[in-house]
Amino acid sequence: MGVSAYKFEPGANLEGAELSNVNLTGANLAGANMNLANLEGAKLEGANLTKINLSEPHGASLIFANLTNANLTGAKLSCSILHGANLTGANLTNAKLFFADLTFAVLTKAILDAADLTNADLTNANLEGAHLEGANLNVANLTKANLTGADLTNANLSFADLTGAILTGSNLTEANLTGTTMPDGTIHV
Repeated sequence: MGVSAYKFEPGANLEGAELSNVNLTGANLAGANMNLANLEGAKLEGANLTKINLSEPHGASLIFANLTNANLTGAKLSCSILHGANLTGANLTNAKLFFADLTFAVLTKAILDAADLTNADLTNANLEGAHLEGANLNVANLTKANLTGADLTNANLSFADLTGAILTGSNLTEANLTGTTMPDGTIHV
């Protein structure tokens, strides 16, 4: 089905849609169902994707998608593949990202307050200056992630892997580090 066959509006049903490389800059897709959609390389800069469903039950593909400054507040992105996606300045407050693949993703200055990143893979992700206050990163893989200047106040990093991660200037006040593998490979008790 061609892109012109879809309605791009709040609450739209775009389940399984083939939308690779589509330009949806500034689109309002709040509450849309995009489960199993292919959004590889899609341009979603500044788009309103609040409470969008991209995860249940299997996730969507957003490999190398551009989500710069997109509003993903309360979005369901669990099990989605966001490898190499650009989420610079995106708002992911209260987003569900458990088991999401965020390897090599750019999350510079992204807002992930109270986001659920349980078991998420953030290997080599750039989270420089990101806000992760109260975020759940339980068992998350942050190997070689750049967390320079990130705010992890009250974040749950229990049993997370931070091997080789950069934490320069990060705020870990009241963060739960139980069982966390620290950048030098030691286990925090």
